[in-house]
Amino acid sequence: MKKIKKCLVLLLVLMCSFTIFAQSNNDSVIKFAYLADLHISDATAPAEDLENSVRDINTLKDIDFVIFAGDITEFGSDREILLAKSIIDKLSVPYYIVAGNHDAKWSESGCNTFARVFGYEHFDFEVDGVKFIGCNSGPNMRMAPALVPRESIVWLDSLTNTLPKDKPVIFVNHYPLDDAMLNFETVLDLLGRTNIQVALCGHGHNNSIMNYPGIRGVMGRSNLRTGRAGAGYNLITIADGQITFQERMNSVTKEPWYTIPMLSPQEKTAASAKNIIVAANPVNPANPVRVVWEVQDNYDIGDAAVLAKGMVYYANTAGVVKALDAATGKMRWSYATRGKIFSTPAIAEGYLVIGSSDENIYCLDARLGELIWKVKADKSVLASPAILKGIVYIGSSDGIFRAIELKTGNIAWTFDKIKGFVEAKAWVDKDGVYIGDWASTLYAFNPKSGKLLWSWTNEKGRGLSPAAVWPVKANGKVFVVTPERMTHAIDAATGKEVWRAKGGREAIGLSADGSAVYVKTMQDTVIAFSTTAGEAKSLWRSFTGYGYEIAPSPVTTADDLVFIPTDKGNIFALNAKDGTVVWKYNLSIALINYIQPIGKRGLLVSSMDGKVAILKY
Repeated sequence: MKKIKKCLVLLLVLMCSFTIFAQSNNDSVIKFAYLADLHISDATAPAEDLENSVRDINTLKDIDFVIFAGDITEFGSDREILLAKSIIDKLSVPYYIVAGNHDAKWSESGCNTFARVFGYEHFDFEVDGVKFIGCNSGPNMRMAPALVPRESIVWLDSLTNTLPKDKPVIFVNHYPLDDAMLNFETVLDLLGRTNIQVALCGHGHNNSIMNYPGIRGVMGRSNLRTGRAGAGYNLITIADGQITFQERMNSVTKEPWYTIPMLSPQEKTAASAKNIIVAANPVNPANPVRVVWEVQDNYDIGDAAVLAKGMVYYANTAGVVKALDAATGKMRWSYATRGKIFSTPAIAEGYLVIGSSDENIYCLDARLGELIWKVKADKSVLASPAILKGIVYIGSSDGIFRAIELKTGNIAWTFDKIKGFVEAKAWVDKDGVYIGDWASTLYAFNPKSGKLLWSWTNEKGRGLSPAAVWPVKANGKVFVVTPERMTHAIDAATGKEVWRAKGGREAIGLSADGSAVYVKTMQDTVIAFSTTAGEAKSLWRSFTGYGYEIAPSPVTTADDLVFIPTDKGNIFALNAKDGTVVWKYNLSIALINYIQPIGKRGLLVSSMDGKVAILKY
C-alpha cells in the first residue's frame, strides 16, 4: 500500500506540473521584438536603421517588451553607447539588453559605461510564467574568443540552482553556445538544470536555426540594412504551446520562418538524452610542469599577476586589488576601487601603482594595502603603469599621458594630445617613453620633460592600431606588432620606420640579451626577428600547433625558454635558440595574461577566467 500511495503522490505531482506548464504556455500570449547587432558607430546608417526599427516597434500594439542581444555599438565608445541609449529609450515598451564583443573589446571605459548607462550586465525577469535570462559574453578588453565573464557564471550558477524545475526558460546571449565561446560547455551545463526552451543569440547577422547539445537555439538577424532590402528584426511569439519566429522588415511582418513547441521538463529531458555533450578534459603532454598553488577568483582577471618580495599582486573586474602570500596563495590583503580593473600593477620601493576604470590611478602600500595617494583622470585608466627612477608613467582614456612622482603622487608632466585611448604598458628607459593608442599612433616622449620626440602611424583605421601591444626596444629600435598582421621596427631616435614584415598581431617579446624579438602570429607560428639587422631578418620560425590565436598578452623569456601565452588557456615553452616546442601546459579554458618568470624555474600566471597560479617547470 505504501508503494501505491507513493506512486499516486508522484502521479499527482506530475499532473500538477503538466497543468502548471500548460497554463503558462496555453492561456497567455507573450510577444516581443528581438534585435541584435546594431553596430551604432560614427556612420549614419546604423543609427538610422535603429531609429526606423524603434519607430516601427512603437506602432505595434501587442508587443510586451524588446530584447537587444549584443553588439549594440561598433567600438564600445562612450559616444556610441550614449547615442544607442538615446534611440532605444524612445521605445514605448520595456527593454532588456546585453553586450556583445564589439561593446566590450574596444571599450574606452573598460566596459563601465555600458553597465552604468544601461544599469546592469545581466538580467532575469519573468512574464506569464516564462523566465528570461540574459548575460554578456565578452571578451572584455582583451582580444580573444568569447567568454561569459566569471562573475556572470557565478550568478548564472546561483540562479539556475534556485529555479523551479518546471519553469520554462529562454536564454539570451550574443554568441552562439558553441566553440566560438570558450566556456560554452559550462553555460550549457548550467542551463541544462532548467526547463530551457531555446537559447537566443546574434553575432552571425542572419536568421539561423542552431542546435546545441540538449538545447535548441536560434540566431537572429542583424538590425542593419546592409545586404538586405532594409533594416529589420524578429518578432517572437509564445502562444498555444509554441514559440514562433517571424522577421519584420520595412513595416511588414513576414510569414513564420521557424516554429518550435514548448517542452515540458520530461519532454526536454527525453530530447536532451538524444544529444548529450561529452566534455573533453584538457590533456597535457608529458612535461615537467607542476602547480605549486592555484587560486580561483569569482571575477574575471584581465591583468597580469606580479611578484614582489614574497607577495603576489593582481586585480579583478570587481575592481579589487589583492595581495597573496607567494608561498601559499593565501590572501594577505585586498583594496577595493569603484571600477573594473584591467591594469597590471607595478611595484617599486614598496609602492604598488595601478589604474582603475573608476577614473583613478592608485598608489598603495604594497605590504599593507593602504592608500598612499590617488590621481584623478577624466576617464577610465585601463593602461598599465611603468615605473623608472621614482616616476610612474601611465596612459588613460582621457587623451592624457601622465608622469607622476611615485612617492608623492605629484604630477611631473603630462602630454594631453593623445588621439585615442591607451590600454597597454609603455616601454620606458633613460632615452624615451614609448606607447601606442587606439588612433593608429605610436608616441615617443622625453622621460624627464614629456616633450613629444616623435609620433609614428601605420595610417590604418583604429581597429588596426598599435594599442594593445606592449612595445619593446633594443639596438636603437622600437618594435611593435599591429592587428594588420605586421611587425614594425622603428628608429627609436627619429620615429622613422626601419623595416616592416608580415606576421604578428598584438603579442611580442624581447630575448634576454636583446638580440631578438619574438612575434606570435595569428596561426600556429612564432617568429624570431633579429633586432640588430637593418632589414627584416628571421632567425627562426616555429610551427607550434596552437591554432588560430589572437591573445594580445606579451611574450616573456627565462632559462633559454620563450613563453607563449594563448587565448585558450595554453602556455607553450619554446627553445629560445631554434623555436622548437619544449613543453605545453593547459592552465584554463581562457586567455592567459602576461606570464611573469619568477626565478628558480618558476612562473606566475593569471587567466581571464579568474585563475592565478604559480607553476614550476
